[in-house]
Amino acid sequence: MNDWHKSSYSDGGGGNCVEVAEGEKVLVRDTQNRDLGHLDFAPGAWGALLGTLVAE
Repeated sequence: MNDWHKSSYSDGGGGNCVEVAEGEKVLVRDTQNRDLGHLDFAPGAWGALLGTLVAE
């Protein structure tokens, strides 16, 4: 089982919080709507997404 932790990309004010769990897949969920499920990414795809967002 993956351990969830707050993403370092979440804002510190508590309004825009994303949790991630890293393992064979990277799981991503909204901390305020955990019951709605999560998205899952292959680690390479997650890294590419973050790289694109940082570049913008």
